[in-house]
Amino acid sequence: MTRSLRRDLYASVAAVLLVTAAVLIGHHIQSTSHTLFVNWPPLLATWGPHLGPGTPAAVAVAIGTVVYGPALAARLPWRKLLPLAWATALVWIFSLALIDGWHRGIARRLTSRHEYLQVIDRFDDIPNALRGFTGHILLGSPDHWPAHVAGHPPAAPLTFVLLDRIGLGGGGWAGVWCITVGATACVAVLVTVRALADETLARRAAPFLVLAPAAVWMGTSADAYFAAVAAWAVALLALAVTGRSLWWAGASGLLFGLTCYLSYGLTLVALIGAAVLWLGRRGLRERPALLVPLFAGLAVVPALFTLAGFDWWEAYRLLVTRYHQGVGGIRPYDYWVWANLACAVLITGLATVAGLRRTGAVLVRARGGTHGRTAEARLALLVSAALLALLVADLSGMSKAETERIWLPFAIWLLPACALLNRPRAWLAAQALLALLLNHLLLTGW
Repeated sequence: MTRSLRRDLYASVAAVLLVTAAVLIGHHIQSTSHTLFVNWPPLLATWGPHLGPGTPAAVAVAIGTVVYGPALAARLPWRKLLPLAWATALVWIFSLALIDGWHRGIARRLTSRHEYLQVIDRFDDIPNALRGFTGHILLGSPDHWPAHVAGHPPAAPLTFVLLDRIGLGGGGWAGVWCITVGATACVAVLVTVRALADETLARRAAPFLVLAPAAVWMGTSADAYFAAVAAWAVALLALAVTGRSLWWAGASGLLFGLTCYLSYGLTLVALIGAAVLWLGRRGLRERPALLVPLFAGLAVVPALFTLAGFDWWEAYRLLVTRYHQGVGGIRPYDYWVWANLACAVLITGLATVAGLRRTGAVLVRARGGTHGRTAEARLALLVSAALLALLVADLSGMSKAETERIWLPFAIWLLPACALLNRPRAWLAAQALLALLLNHLLLTGW
């Protein structure tokens, strides 16, 4: 066993201990003080071993990806690899969701009392709904919004309103939308890694992005959709600065603006965007005009919502109050500030923990030397920016519990660290096993 592999295993053991501590201490806190408001801490889940119609497909996708994924990713033409990665991720997410059955696993997820589909009829007059949106955020306000609607800017519920308007109403279509769009996030990350690091590392990361344990929560969660929009904003920015394309820059800005109106917390994706600009600074210096369409695109969505009468800053101020009016004000920060990291381990897997260990080693080697210009160093910087965004979200105190869902847009950017690992099949098997165990032993929800 090499020294690097031994250190990878040490990091994995430490992560297992962190999760174990979060489970044991969390169960103690919940059973004594009932302040966590989750049934199976640190996850919002219930213990319930079960099989379902998605079980055979999930096992088949897992075995197929572990056995053939690394080789296919290494030799397939790039233009064929991307659609294959998306299709495999799509089947993986769908099959995991269907372990709980169509009704519970997909169709009912976005129709619960906390979710967006509860307010479709309140957007019959969209301009009026946007003007009055902030008046329904606080508990105690007339007809206050459900938790997830109050917790997000109106582009989130408006997405499902527009789906309903074009004939794709109901929980089934909403679930299919989130899974189908969410699965494209892995493609966006691959495009970004290839543009900023190199194609070899992107190919090595591909099976890990496809077989991510995060897929358990990407089916079905609106945060999967948010993750994809944010990921494509970053990917288009990477293409813009490396290809010096004004069109990609404008499209990236447009999606960054939309991202901020899907979730307040996704403003932290700006940290990943900043890393992209730094890594692509040569292209930016050669064509500084790229910033013009980037910022012009960035202004479009905020301008439209502001003109419609929605005040983002006022809404966020009210959300902070609403957050502390509910269970967010009761859940103990001193538990969740580290237990959230255990959730991050569960959605990214032990392979990612080992990959992050190697990411740190790459950055140490790169400090002050020519190694800083290597593909691995560039990948390490991109992954580190995502980790920083996640840590800022954690320390903010606005992410106490449910981070297995909320942090999906950041978690997908940690997975490329797995490209630095040796023995990919063994690590992939660990990823797949974790996802299958989580989905078969627990009933997840939000």
